[in-house]
Amino acid sequence: MRQAKTRQRVRLAILIISLLLFPITMNYLSPYVIMYGASMGVINGSFIVFGLLFISSLIFGRLWCAWICPAGGLGEVCRLANDKPIKHKWLDVVKWVIWIVWLGMIAFFAVSAGGYKNVDFFLLTESGISVDAPMKYIIYLIVVGIFMGLALLLGRRAGCHTICWMAPFMILGRKLRNLAAWPSFRLKADSDLCINCKKCSNNCPMSLDVNGMVHAGSMENSECILCTQCADGCPRDVIHLVFQSGK
Repeated sequence: MRQAKTRQRVRLAILIISLLLFPITMNYLSPYVIMYGASMGVINGSFIVFGLLFISSLIFGRLWCAWICPAGGLGEVCRLANDKPIKHKWLDVVKWVIWIVWLGMIAFFAVSAGGYKNVDFFLLTESGISVDAPMKYIIYLIVVGIFMGLALLLGRRAGCHTICWMAPFMILGRKLRNLAAWPSFRLKADSDLCINCKKCSNNCPMSLDVNGMVHAGSMENSECILCTQCADGCPRDVIHLVFQSGK
């Protein structure tokens, strides 16, 4: 149990540090900057980061969301004010609509520019720091305000469910790794040990029915972010984070 608590403390500490560093990293995670780069035919930092997130998901799934994402850190902070689970599963569809429209715009701008011709990782971030001018502070506050507002209004990690433009990359990577069934990080559970206390479901930051997943014999869910709160809060040690092949 002490090891479980330590893992969660480390996870939350990393998330908070990532959130504090967001004024530096914002443009490397920006949907606007990647569109701007496409309009100039330039592969920029956010393009590269999103590509790396997809590649990482082939092994790590959505672990980024639980352990590193600054918006995830903000979501965890907002749980102190509103820890209500997200019950409306249709909200998960919203981010896909946004993502498809966004990809279409990127493709349009790239084709209009005659394709990608150059690579500039620091496009619009020449100083290396994303928020280095008054207007960028405004953009930063708008982004933070949107994610915070959704979490405070709707509940746990509402931004992850509704507007996250990075999640679809990792969900698709995760589905690909499941089709290939190669070794990767995933959750496994022994339903015979479960006492139906439902602490796993109550602790899940993504509002998943983890207890139901345990008894269904499948811990796979596209919204699972491998935070391991379900495993670390289980009194019977039913759930484990493993590295193995499977679906």
